[in-house]
Amino acid sequence: MTTFASLVTSARAMASPMPRDPPVTTAVLPMSDDMYAGRITHRFMATVALIGAGDIGGACAHALAAHHRVGRILVIDPAVNAAAGKALDIQQAGAISGFHARLEATDDESRAVGCAACVIADRFAAGSPEWQGEEGLALIKRIAELSTDAPIVFAGATQAELMQASSREARVPARRLIGSAAEAFASAVAAIVAMEARCSVNEVSLAVLGAPPGARPERAERVEGFVVPWSDASIGGYALERVVSQVQLRRIEARVARLWPPAPYALGAAAAGVVEALLQASRRCSNVLTVLGGEFGVRDRVGAVPALLAPQGVVHTRVPALNTRERVQLDTALGV
Repeated sequence: MTTFASLVTSARAMASPMPRDPPVTTAVLPMSDDMYAGRITHRFMATVALIGAGDIGGACAHALAAHHRVGRILVIDPAVNAAAGKALDIQQAGAISGFHARLEATDDESRAVGCAACVIADRFAAGSPEWQGEEGLALIKRIAELSTDAPIVFAGATQAELMQASSREARVPARRLIGSAAEAFASAVAAIVAMEARCSVNEVSLAVLGAPPGARPERAERVEGFVVPWSDASIGGYALERVVSQVQLRRIEARVARLWPPAPYALGAAAAGVVEALLQASRRCSNVLTVLGGEFGVRDRVGAVPALLAPQGVVHTRVPALNTRERVQLDTALGV
């Protein structure tokens, strides 16, 4: 005979089953961040300052906004009207694409105070020139004083010398100086490998080491600075050299030699990806340019290396195992 009390007891037992793991004393609901509706992750409140409203800057701003990783993007450029127009264009695209980041434009660099990250892109001018030389170094000194802890991401393909000067002359800590062009190059190489291996680009894992082929890539017909350690690369968890033949690998190397410099949209997207990795403290290594601190036996020189990123900048670098041929190539690239 079923009574009302037994029904209530049965319903309560079904709604609150006893846990299977000892000690079995009472049902406990595991705590989760999703339980706290009022808790807001830092990256959703973060402001990213984007210095330059050129082609790279515009691509970076759009990628940051579309990925729902930051709440506010501040575009800083002396051509403030052009920067405002580009910010408004991206903001209006959000109504179609469904992103809600707030974009603002200004010519006042002091508004970068308190930003979570600062991206050094290209100016809105004929040819979209990247920040370089003495003018770029003066900019870095001002930004470093305004945001004393924020990482500085160099989005351009020709800013390795500016990174070097920022470390040596402006005394900016090496962990704060990050070049994202190496990530753009690595993505292009991964795309070529995926085409040759007939697989998804997401299955390709590889590193980029060395240094950019010079401050003026238009003079570089081949990529002599960067080294891709094929012995460390993989496709779908298998060693790359077991998936592709030597003939295919030589064909890939011939194509890779013509991939530098990446185009503005690739550079902008790579910079956005690096910023997102910084804000999220991503556990995935990013191929970045940084001031080496003993990696490969080199110090105080800009080089590419896989690194783990966090809100304070580069927190760990991963040095892949190299065979003899790759080690010689890397020593030549870094001038060891």
